[in-house]
Amino acid sequence: MTYEERLIEIAGHNPNLLVLTAENRAAIRNLPDRLGSRFMDVGIAEQTLVGAAAGLALRGRVPIVHALAAFLTMRAFEFIRTDVGIAGLPVKLVGALAGFLSEANGPTHQALEDLALMRGIPGMTVCCPADEVEMIDAVGSMVGDRAPWYMRYNARPPAFRHRAPFVPGTAEIVTEGTDVALLTYGCLMRECYEAAERLADAGIAVRLVNLRTLKPVDETAILQAARGTPLVVTVEDHFAVGGLATIVAEVVASNQVAVRLHPIALAGRWFTPALFADVLECEGFSAEHLTRRIVAALTARHQARGQVHA
Repeated sequence: MTYEERLIEIAGHNPNLLVLTAENRAAIRNLPDRLGSRFMDVGIAEQTLVGAAAGLALRGRVPIVHALAAFLTMRAFEFIRTDVGIAGLPVKLVGALAGFLSEANGPTHQALEDLALMRGIPGMTVCCPADEVEMIDAVGSMVGDRAPWYMRYNARPPAFRHRAPFVPGTAEIVTEGTDVALLTYGCLMRECYEAAERLADAGIAVRLVNLRTLKPVDETAILQAARGTPLVVTVEDHFAVGGLATIVAEVVASNQVAVRLHPIALAGRWFTPALFADVLECEGFSAEHLTRRIVAALTARHQARGQVHA
């Protein structure tokens, strides 16, 4: 089943579901014929898109809106905050081409601050599926929730077999390990999984955690990682400020837990446009690069401990 097929399935049971877009039809190109008047394209007008969705939600509808993540979360931010967030309306925002999935698009189209913006809105659920399987699983929870949602669209193939059904606020523990914790979300899950396998081959046991939602976030999973391993590594296709690394720091600080945190993110710059695999290689996020970076972080920690003990 695809994302589009899942929407058609839900629409068959829920007459209040509407699909809206701002000329972002790649993943939903067959829905106009299937949904008829329940499908609306407002053109390249993200502010109008969100305002219209809020009005429809006030009339009891459940609108799922689609637009490029950069323009949906930034151009229409004030509309999301005021029309959707303050009113707590069940508008579902689906951002396409977020993070590295923007690929060859330049900085104007790269959504690398979208999660920081969306999690700052009270009541907003922020969802980052690891792949298409998880995204399809998450859609049911999204549509059935009366709260507003922001979801990064991710149709990448799965890197592994998910063992736990999607539950907002509940992370998936992919592998157990006590040498290092690797926390991630979204489209980098495959690279992190492969890096964990490489590290395991080298005798390094990794606790790999798929966060799934960054708001609500699974604080228990974060605290278990902080308490159960000597190093916590966060990996994300987002700016270092306001994303997962910031969330982990907030959680451990509020619970008075000491942690050695090593963020792997984009620090103060946009990424070099290229095809996805080339972006990973160029920016140091491929499985091979991640493995090297984690080993280097572990080595630096061991050396620091040795100096302290000396």
